[in-house]
Amino acid sequence: MKSRKRATIYDLAKELGISPSYVSKALNDHPSVSDAIRHRVRQKAKELDYTHNSHAANLRRGQSKTIGVVVPHINQSFFSDAISGIEEVCFAYDHSLVICQSHESFDKEGKAIETLIHQNVDCILISNAEETTSPRHLHEIRKNHIPVIQFDRCLDDFDSFKVVNDNRNVTYEAVRTLISEGYRNIAFLGGPARVKTFRDRKDGFVAAITEAGMPIPFNFIIDNVLSRERAKQAVLTLLQLPQRPDAIFSVSDHQSLGVIDAAATLNIPVPAGLGVFGFADETFSQLVTPSLSTIDQHSIELGRIAAELYFQRIYRQQTPATETIVVPSDIIIRQSSRRK
Repeated sequence: MKSRKRATIYDLAKELGISPSYVSKALNDHPSVSDAIRHRVRQKAKELDYTHNSHAANLRRGQSKTIGVVVPHINQSFFSDAISGIEEVCFAYDHSLVICQSHESFDKEGKAIETLIHQNVDCILISNAEETTSPRHLHEIRKNHIPVIQFDRCLDDFDSFKVVNDNRNVTYEAVRTLISEGYRNIAFLGGPARVKTFRDRKDGFVAAITEAGMPIPFNFIIDNVLSRERAKQAVLTLLQLPQRPDAIFSVSDHQSLGVIDAAATLNIPVPAGLGVFGFADETFSQLVTPSLSTIDQHSIELGRIAAELYFQRIYRQQTPATETIVVPSDIIIRQSSRRK
């Protein structure tokens, strides 16, 4: 059976014997159109099953009423919660979301951005992939006159609004709690050193160790091991050293799962034999045994703030055009780091 062609404004105009522009005005409640004509047009639209194409109308007005979001993963609580916060604000402003994930790939991130540009989104909010070293994709967005807001993982060498956590300070405070529990040989599992988020967390770790008068354990600092499996392999090596770590601070909860896996493989009890501290307060952090000490980044609020920047600052063309907003984090102490 052949599908029926969708009715257009031109079909309504032909049926009613009036111009398409006048039909459009009637459908959009223009004050120059009488109530009688508006009623006739709406009745005919109902008869022909006409549906207003809001996307096309918005494009004619120079906007799509759509926001693009690019994140490394949508199945991690931090990013899904941040998206939830973004969506909440967009809904309040009658905007839709198009969500893409890079899977930590620079190439996939570029393709996602290309898709969003072609969809004429009004703004792109992005947390950069692990592989991203160049702001080339972000410059491409700007060349197409689309605003960019970076959140969580931001590139230093691209000026834009940025929404981040107090990564250095909260890491410093978290490592101090490990020291207060009596841990003295603390290792650090980091992310890509080129990403400021992870550099700040490492700086906080080093500051806490230095302040405590302990030597900086350079052989215990391992960057670029974000995944659970890479973290596990790195920790298996560390835990078999003659003088092994007695605690490990990780820049993500997924790394901490790898730490717990490695400790279980070597029959090292957590926290008595190895303290473990994560970052992001993923959903599973309360469910694992022992429960995981971690950092609550208030990711829903972070997403809300990032979205509000577009509607309150960029959309209204308020200056300055670049600013870094810091969202405070909270330390959550659970069983994995509580030795006393």
